[in-house]
Amino acid sequence: MPNPGMYRGDRRRKEDQRKAKQEAKRARKAERRESGATGPEMGEQSEAAGGAATEFVWFSPSHARTVTTSSKTAPEIDGIDDWMLISEPPAAGG
Repeated sequence: MPNPGMYRGDRRRKEDQRKAKQEAKRARKAERRESGATGPEMGEQSEAAGGAATEFVWFSPSHARTVTTSSKTAPEIDGIDDWMLISEPPAAGG
């Protein structure tokens, strides 16, 4: 059985850590409020990840691999031509 004094000390240490974390959170929140900055919202895409992504993903069962191309034409690799288009870039309208 653990020593009750040690348990009390552990609880106190954990409580101090929790308070410090909450205080840091409050300080960051106050700083954002003063500067007017907000963080990214859930589900929001960043502008850098951006809009000009044109990647087509192709799969070949005989080659057992996927290939990414920038055009909708199937990749030209020696062997059987059995490439299947798996995904296209997202529509421009969102």
